Amino acid sequence: MRFCASLVLAAAALSACAPAPQGLRNAETPISSAVAFDPARFADVWHVVAAYGSEARCGPLTETWVRTGQAGYSVTGTRCGPMGARAFAETAAVSGPGRITRGEEQLWVLWVDADYRVAVIGTPSGQFARVLSRTPGVREDLMRAARDVLRFNGYDPAALSPV
Repeated sequence: MRFCASLVLAAAALSACAPAPQGLRNAETPISSAVAFDPARFADVWHVVAAYGSEARCGPLTETWVRTGQAGYSVTGTRCGPMGARAFAETAAVSGPGRITRGEEQLWVLWVDADYRVAVIGTPSGQFARVLSRTPGVREDLMRAARDVLRFNGYDPAALSPV
């Protein structure tokens, strides 16, 4: 009996050292934000064209980013809730090169094409990533580039679904 109790305690101690769930990305892969990100060009309407998990099954989602100063935004739109798409309104602030704090989330702009038509955003924790587009549809070459960026940053692009 004493041996079993010791074995259970040892197993519990080892499980405490196990890595935490990694979310949508491989935590061992380095992640980088877009250093040349231009907050002024990011402002306006974005359509979520691809996402992970239940967000992809929620229906059309949009976000409108309005500048509220040099480093701030007012963000409104729709996001996926337990019963489908729901409206939201938040503030956001640029917190570093290609990094935006929105609510409790630290969003990293992983890539924006040269004309700011398509953007890829995610979180270092791997709990969130999506592809945004200025239009509800996105050109195949830009979508392929977005998937490549996700792969480069440790996300599994095969698990990405169109919205």
